[in-house]
Amino acid sequence: MQSSIDKIVEGKLKEFSIPGSAVGLVHDGRLVWAKGYGWADVTRSVPMTPKTIMNIGSVSKTITATAVMQLWEHGLIDLDADVSRYLPYQVVNPKHPSLAITARRLLNHRSSIRDGKSYSDSYACGDPTVALGDWLEAYLTPGGIYFDANDNFHGWAPGKLDPDHPGGYCNVAYGLLGHLVECVAGARFTDYCADHIFTPLGMNSTGWYVRDVNINRHAVLYSRGTKEKWEGGGQAFSSRFAVPGLTIDEVAPEGRVALCLYSYPTYMEGLARTSIEELSLFLATYGNRGGNLLLKESTIDVMLSEVHDGRPLCWHKFILENGDVIWGHTGGDPGVRTFMGFREKDGTGAILYFNGDDIGDSREVLIESLFCSASTL
Repeated sequence: MQSSIDKIVEGKLKEFSIPGSAVGLVHDGRLVWAKGYGWADVTRSVPMTPKTIMNIGSVSKTITATAVMQLWEHGLIDLDADVSRYLPYQVVNPKHPSLAITARRLLNHRSSIRDGKSYSDSYACGDPTVALGDWLEAYLTPGGIYFDANDNFHGWAPGKLDPDHPGGYCNVAYGLLGHLVECVAGARFTDYCADHIFTPLGMNSTGWYVRDVNINRHAVLYSRGTKEKWEGGGQAFSSRFAVPGLTIDEVAPEGRVALCLYSYPTYMEGLARTSIEELSLFLATYGNRGGNLLLKESTIDVMLSEVHDGRPLCWHKFILENGDVIWGHTGGDPGVRTFMGFREKDGTGAILYFNGDDIGDSREVLIESLFCSASTL
């Protein structure tokens, strides 16, 4: 198994000039194999390992969804109640003011909230400097400095299944779920996760803020950029992303730029900072349902059911070439590509990190290869 995975990962790193990768396999509730490849820091020649910490992009949403469902289990959240019931401000799609935006619709990406320009512009080096609730209120309520009825909300109604509008994936929605947790639990989201998810699992090196993790173990993130890419995208080239002092003229064509450790106010949708070793502890709670320390097995069944406007809650279904069903989530941010998932029939899980974007088909090929190799365990 190891030699075949080695060949694939090393080949993809070379093919797409990816700085580094780390992978792991979970079986019977524990990490049974993990390995790092390439560099966590190219300049300092620090190797990528299963202990390397990295922000994991939207894989983070599975942690946020877990927090929400813990509160639901305790009867503290009604998934179908207007989310405004729990918040100090009203959240309404101004195009459909009579239809409620609910926790269920936030979880399954049918809230009709949209990631607008103000969301893209909220990325910045270091930890967030704006309080989550303040930013969301300014983004979602009329009169707020970030409010834009057309840019921040879709035209379709909350909960609507429309073949003409199959999208709806929304990062801001998961920021709102994080604030929902804060309002219901009466604690900062970072503290809630530490007390109810990370510490119980032994994820003692995991955190949401840069200041909460050992940055000496944190991978440097690398984004491939050209002048046109950096200037033209919603996430434009600026000191918010590149390491301080780098100018646009120093970006080599198709070269990779080292990025700062950035953040955004809605951090619970993409900024869990953890390692393969520690994330495996979280993944095992879903794959090994009998030993789940976080949620009841019946709750996981609810999450994976597709009765929620025709979708599951947070998790996505992937079908491998051999027909196996995988429940998982991908992650992507500047300099980040990740995956975490478990196989439905036996709970075997896989985790994959790249500290680079523009990776071609590397993630898809490795997902197939990892689960194929796991079949021999």
